[in-house]
Amino acid sequence: MAAFVLLLATGAPASASVSAFAAAPDDPRAIVAQGRGDGRADDSAALQSAIDAAAAKPGGGLVFLPSGRYRISKTIFLWPGVRVFGIGATRPLILLGDATPGFQKGLANMVIFAGAKLDPARRVPFPPPGSVPFNKDVADANPNTFYSAMSNIDFKIGQGNPAATAIRFHAAQHAYLSHMTFDIGSGLAGLYQVANEAEDLHFKGGRYGILAEKTSPGWGFVLLDSTFEGQRDAGIREHEAGLTLVNVALRDTPVGIEIDRGYGDWLWGKDVRFENVSKAGVVISNETSVYTQVGFENAVAVNTPVFARFRDSGKTMPGEGGAYRVASFNHGLTLPGLGQMGVTRTQMKVKAVAPPPGAPAPAIRALPAVSEWANVRALGAKGDNVTDDTAAIQRAIDSHRVVYFPTGFYVVTDTLRLRPDTVLIGLHPSLTQIVLPDRTPGYQGVGAPKALVLSAAKGDNVVSGLGLNTGGVNPRATALLWTAGETSMVNDVKFQGGHGTTLYDGAHFNPYNANATADADPAKRWAGQYPSLWVTDGGGGTFANIWSPSTYAYSGIYISDTQTPGHIYQASVEHHVRSEISLNRVAHWELLAPQTEEEAGEGEDTVSLEIRDSHDILVANYHAYRVTRTRKPAPAAAKIYNSHDIRLRNVAVNAESGVGLCDENGCATFLRLSKYPYENAVQDVTSGLEVRERQFAVLDLPANPPPVAASVFPAGASVEKLGDGFHSLGGGAVDAAGTLYFTDRRHQRIYSWSGEHKLSIVRDNALDPINLAVDGAGNLLVLSSDGRDGAVYSFKPGSPDTEVTVIAPTPAADHPGAATVLPVNWWNNGEFKDQLDLRTYQFTTLEQMFARDMALPKPKEYVSPDGSLVLPAYRVFQQGPPDFRGLRFSDALDTYGFTTTRPGQRVFVTNGSENRTYSGLVGKHGAITDLRPFANRGGESVATDGEGRVYVANGQVFVYAPDGRELGRVDIPERPLQLLFGGPDKQTLFVLTHHALYAVRRP
Repeated sequence: MAAFVLLLATGAPASASVSAFAAAPDDPRAIVAQGRGDGRADDSAALQSAIDAAAAKPGGGLVFLPSGRYRISKTIFLWPGVRVFGIGATRPLILLGDATPGFQKGLANMVIFAGAKLDPARRVPFPPPGSVPFNKDVADANPNTFYSAMSNIDFKIGQGNPAATAIRFHAAQHAYLSHMTFDIGSGLAGLYQVANEAEDLHFKGGRYGILAEKTSPGWGFVLLDSTFEGQRDAGIREHEAGLTLVNVALRDTPVGIEIDRGYGDWLWGKDVRFENVSKAGVVISNETSVYTQVGFENAVAVNTPVFARFRDSGKTMPGEGGAYRVASFNHGLTLPGLGQMGVTRTQMKVKAVAPPPGAPAPAIRALPAVSEWANVRALGAKGDNVTDDTAAIQRAIDSHRVVYFPTGFYVVTDTLRLRPDTVLIGLHPSLTQIVLPDRTPGYQGVGAPKALVLSAAKGDNVVSGLGLNTGGVNPRATALLWTAGETSMVNDVKFQGGHGTTLYDGAHFNPYNANATADADPAKRWAGQYPSLWVTDGGGGTFANIWSPSTYAYSGIYISDTQTPGHIYQASVEHHVRSEISLNRVAHWELLAPQTEEEAGEGEDTVSLEIRDSHDILVANYHAYRVTRTRKPAPAAAKIYNSHDIRLRNVAVNAESGVGLCDENGCATFLRLSKYPYENAVQDVTSGLEVRERQFAVLDLPANPPPVAASVFPAGASVEKLGDGFHSLGGGAVDAAGTLYFTDRRHQRIYSWSGEHKLSIVRDNALDPINLAVDGAGNLLVLSSDGRDGAVYSFKPGSPDTEVTVIAPTPAADHPGAATVLPVNWWNNGEFKDQLDLRTYQFTTLEQMFARDMALPKPKEYVSPDGSLVLPAYRVFQQGPPDFRGLRFSDALDTYGFTTTRPGQRVFVTNGSENRTYSGLVGKHGAITDLRPFANRGGESVATDGEGRVYVANGQVFVYAPDGRELGRVDIPERPLQLLFGGPDKQTLFVLTHHALYAVRRP
């Protein structure tokens, strides 16, 4: 990580704490902490004062902590953008003395990575628990908590502190921990919560080394070159952390990795070692859930009788002999091939070995000692964001192997060319940038790519801790053109120019106009530059902790024309117009924990991952996310062209995220749901086959995938397309005569379909219709997204277009005989609020959360004109300014459609965060109780026919008997989103997709 020497291999004892930063780099802007460091005086105030001073600078800053023993008695808050580095011949130690008051009960953190600096005017919805003393004004980390880090600092928890953890590590991009030993002793854990990436961490003792749930931005955590030793319960206990382990050893503990009860995780391990693990290397929970995806490659176990244990079923996967090697282990939804749906499987290839192999080489190579760093400022560069530093930097590169950049903005106007052994080092990629001004000559017009930084062909180059910014009006620019060899490395590098960019004056760069449909500067063209990171012409190496969100590049990471092995360990690639990550004529690469994010403005048509004419590619713990603001469907996250031997492991494609806020209705968390995740995970363009499963553990793509026949239940049933060419359908409802009504959101139209009139336009008023219901008198009840809390209006189909009745919400009351309108699909998760019960140290499960929240009655409601229909008024969460840019979310607005039933009856609903369908008892005012799991399929919609069969939309339409037995499947040419029975006899299954309407009719 950053610019430090990795001195510990995972086979080394965790006590071998050697300073990776033996001297302080020359950076006059850094703050040096002034604590006593004698292990006796209380240095809490001194450490906090130094961090506060660094945070007072625009964009954050650096803190240097000299060697010493710093005793603290209260929580230290690390503010966003602040990085703390230990310096000196020995690593500094932050010490919690024996029986320190406040660290005995519940949860107590020595250090908290906070989400924002203190602001007395801000109301914090859910401050992180475990601050000592508790501070209600501290904000938890969120998806915008960037650049915070600690490195080369050890922690020790004294005796009598059973609630203590060293670090609450919540943050987002470019946050990391590195080169640290945690002597946890009597404490609860070394880390509580996790974020982004960490390297060279060593955990000794404690109840757990790491105790964590989902990261604050909702994607994964990568841990490299680390060890766990002597934990009382488990080395790692976690759920939904998206845990990727590379070269990690766990020893002398009952359990290596434990996934919490009631949860799954996207867990991937490469070169993981288990030694003297008595109960199980890994404990797997929720084993039939699609969100449980567990995989290992090249794991070694010694004196570990059980490699994997399944909590729910009790099944075990034993090893072979006293020492064995697991070439591969995979558990989760396994796809037999393209165009097919998955089944849950467990696969393990194991073989006894004698003697056991030693520890592999570190995943992250050692960097030069600080004594070798040549300061580019001392060699003539200014870093003042004005002076052209091109010549000075190039002279430094030409005359020194290792070139160090103190914080500053270094303007260059021509390519910086690295020698074969050049190493470029910075400490903060937001505050240390190499900047190409807009309209730089040589980077204009049509021509071949011209690099900002160019590696040496087949070189042994390293670039670490820098930000590279190619501006927005340099069409020939590529930030880093990499042709270096297999041992080269790019680490902790941010490709600036898009989201999260900090300018020289500390202002946050905004690449959007008022409604985020284009750049605020019309001269800057989105997707108008070559890729930010381009690995080509035989290039390879290791790429760790990369953030590439420049909207001006047409791709964030582009790899082409190479068979040199490459390794990506945690890359966040976002906000591009064409593709996030692209491979073209590539072999022998692995992408571990690549995360992509598509924004609503520039990302409507973006492909997350594109692989062309390539082979021997591993993609594991891949997370393809579209923001909740998205309003346009997109066909597939990954597109594959003429490629084979592509191994996909642990794939997550989603479009929901949590928010915690306070408004006039109080403070709450809410899991916002977009209706527009990628429709498919994968589309093989060559064969025309696609993958409907959006969460799966295993898929191998061969050279010539066989064709797949569609499944239709029952035999002889027909699937007919009734209409096509829509933008984004939803909100369907059926009246008493069997006529179907539905909306097209983008065009604000309401359509109908009947056997007599076929497709008709019922209304096209600009009233933002989202979801529909029909009352007993045939009036349409329309939920609109217009207004702070949405709106509800009504009209009778066939009436003049001028007739619209607005229905105001009223206090909930009893309506004997009236039916209740309910969302058919839900998302429910605990993001942005810790779910750890501090009495039992158990996490509230997703099933428990869903049951709790569904049972809550709603205080207000909308009543249809004839009184026969009641729509509960669900709380609307508004994010953003209170004008046209504000975004609104609620359970009723987010669902694909409504279901209607009466209190006292049972109803089927689906919870997408579990991918499960439930039946529940409808009570008063929208409450649903007595939830009973029905099927391990769910997410979009569910409907029942006249014979009690249950139809579930989850990639295809799955059909179940009333007792839950799976009967068959109906394959639809496009992803089914809402299911409704209608037609004159109510036997026609209408299937709404984004772009078409289908009907399934029995023979």
